[in-house]
Amino acid sequence: MRAALRGMKGSLDRGPDSSIYLVLLVQSLFASGTHLVAKVAVRDVDPFTLTLVRSLIAAVAISLLLLVRGRFPRIRREDWMLVVFLSFLAIPLNQFLFLFGIASTTPSNAALLYATTPILVVLFSWWFLGERLTRRKLIGVGLGFAGVAIVILERGVDASIQYVHGNLIIYVAVIAWGLYTVLGKRLITHYGPIDASAITLLTGTLIFLPIGILPALRFDFGAIGVWTWAQILYLGVITSVVAYLLWYYALARIEAGKVALFANLQPILTTILAVVLLGQDVTVQFVLGGMLAILGVVIAQFG
Repeated sequence: MRAALRGMKGSLDRGPDSSIYLVLLVQSLFASGTHLVAKVAVRDVDPFTLTLVRSLIAAVAISLLLLVRGRFPRIRREDWMLVVFLSFLAIPLNQFLFLFGIASTTPSNAALLYATTPILVVLFSWWFLGERLTRRKLIGVGLGFAGVAIVILERGVDASIQYVHGNLIIYVAVIAWGLYTVLGKRLITHYGPIDASAITLLTGTLIFLPIGILPALRFDFGAIGVWTWAQILYLGVITSVVAYLLWYYALARIEAGKVALFANLQPILTTILAVVLLGQDVTVQFVLGGMLAILGVVIAQFG
């Protein structure tokens, strides 16, 4: 497996276009609202039903995109095992466990746990893809995580025992996302970002269908208000389709470890959204932490 995945690394030797970083910034902005939106959404919809509805909306949206394009991907026989594994990582593990865990912890805790994604991806990329584990990358990861920790801790991370269960569940989701990011490069290399995203979203929805169908059939959808539906649409279209496409688009062009470093910006951007939308104040800790996180990303990009 490692030898096959390392064969893809040659296509990354060309210097990335600067627009890739703009794509990743936009992706981070879209993804940054996920912790806030999901925490509110799971108050009205159970995680099983929410994951299924979110996945179905994403499946419809990506199918319409493929229909407009006029071409559906054909999966090679030798890729089916990887497709099923990545799809399982994407929906049942990453998306469901995130929604299941966020109901038992705080958005701040979840954001801090997801900020460890770059560490996992750098290690997974070194192990599976043979990407260089340079000193600058490690420094960038460390600075980025330190910056995020300053911001999140200042906003209040609760380490009490009542949140341990949710934190552990979410961290399994984080590990799944790290593996999905690294191992997904093989699909991107052959199918491209749109087809690779479509394949995993559609297959992942089919895998989760038997898990979520019974809770969804029992759920009273008439009790969902317009605001809750807007939150579900955000999770289904913006986070599951647009953000996934942008993520895979970047993965096709630069190293997985460098892409993952932008996850450090999400908690910072989440806090900015909270300032704009909820009127939270901007503190010295936030400015310092944000600068460290951005510095870590910049350093790692040249590692």
